[in-house]
Amino acid sequence: MINLFDIACNFSSDRFDNDLNEVIQRAKNNNVTKFLVVSASLKDTEKVYRIYQDNKDSCFFTIGVHPHHANEFDSSSSAEMIKLINKYKPHSVGETGLDFFRNISSYEEQLYAFDEQIKIAIETNLPLFLHQRDAHEDFMKIISKYKKDISKAVVHCFTGTQKELDDYLEMGFHIGLTGWICDERRNVDLRKSLINIPIEKLMIETDCPYLIPRNLNDKPKNNRNEPSYLPHIASEIASLVRIDINELANATFQNSMNFFK
Repeated sequence: MINLFDIACNFSSDRFDNDLNEVIQRAKNNNVTKFLVVSASLKDTEKVYRIYQDNKDSCFFTIGVHPHHANEFDSSSSAEMIKLINKYKPHSVGETGLDFFRNISSYEEQLYAFDEQIKIAIETNLPLFLHQRDAHEDFMKIISKYKKDISKAVVHCFTGTQKELDDYLEMGFHIGLTGWICDERRNVDLRKSLINIPIEKLMIETDCPYLIPRNLNDKPKNNRNEPSYLPHIASEIASLVRIDINELANATFQNSMNFFK
């Protein structure tokens, strides 16, 4: 039996408040046996940790501040975040990075929060769980300063260009792919570039409850994405990179376990 690891589950979203146990069991029934519970804000930490505690057999978790919440990250936040890391012992720092698509937090706020969290990951010797959207040049300018000191990093929800992919791989980063690649209308170049990702650098994810695959049969009425759909995404990726689904599942599962252990 194959096992799949979903490296991006936003289980602290209120869209999972009423049936998270059922969501996790449904995923397990579909061979998704490991989950990374992702933080978007320091305010998420206790809720994310409770979810992890209730599902220690299957869950890993992060502590971090998404660029949308960078406006919450001030001069006292670094010390607070290090205290939370020392207390709760997460498996990764993040989700952190830059997002200039919506600019919910300002340019300056995002740069500051991102830079500080990279330094925290280095200080605590934790992997980085990264987000980048419409901000590649600034993203690379910041993170490249720390290239020699970053232990491990994964650029989750990769939707970028071949040039961006090359930059990340040159840095030694892992690449996370979502159901975004299931939209053949908007992702012609992206779908072609996937074959250039070394299998040992690949991870897969749903980013649930967001990014439900466009070509999914029998979509739920609430249009909520969940980990039980990861096999569909894995099958699509396996087809695009021209390898057997079992090989893809085994490789991405082991990559993720080694990364977050």
